[in-house]
Amino acid sequence: MNILLKGEKVVLRDIRPEDLDTLYYWYYEANDREHLNWNSPYKPLEPMTLEEYRQLPKHREALALAGTDKPRTELIIEIDGELKGSVGRYWVSEVTNWFEIGIVIYDSRYWSNGYGSEAFQMWIDYLFTHMDTVRLGIGTWSGNERMIRLAARCGMIEEARVRKARIVRGEYYDAIKMGILREEWEARRQLGQGG
Repeated sequence: MNILLKGEKVVLRDIRPEDLDTLYYWYYEANDREHLNWNSPYKPLEPMTLEEYRQLPKHREALALAGTDKPRTELIIEIDGELKGSVGRYWVSEVTNWFEIGIVIYDSRYWSNGYGSEAFQMWIDYLFTHMDTVRLGIGTWSGNERMIRLAARCGMIEEARVRKARIVRGEYYDAIKMGILREEWEARRQLGQGG
């Protein structure tokens, strides 16, 4: 089963082998790499070749899931038929079925126009629909105000703030955890919010 979710502004779809070259471009070659200043900027981007990037375990896993009936770990965001971002999930604890989710719009010309909000809500809806999980959450830093607002628009609330736990460009910021429980997501759907 291939995943192809169509919204008003974006399409979420399975990752394809040819997408890896485009993803590498956005991380290592594009003139516009503003997304690196916001998406986990406290972790330096590891230098690697295109071939090394293609072999990353997260990509091999995402490609292996494409076409199966298993829940995805990553989907590509297409805008006007072009790869412009991705959504993903990663384990915090497999024992408790706890994972966090994220989104990146690589092309900054598409920021603040509702593309990310629609894609992130579609991702939340997909995961709650296809996984037996009681919660979805994010981890970010207090300087990433756009991500905090996006998570709040999608029904997440701040659950934890660890003061001065992240250093970004030489300054301390708080680490932020936000989340939404399944029952909160279901209530929002019944009220016609999101989903």
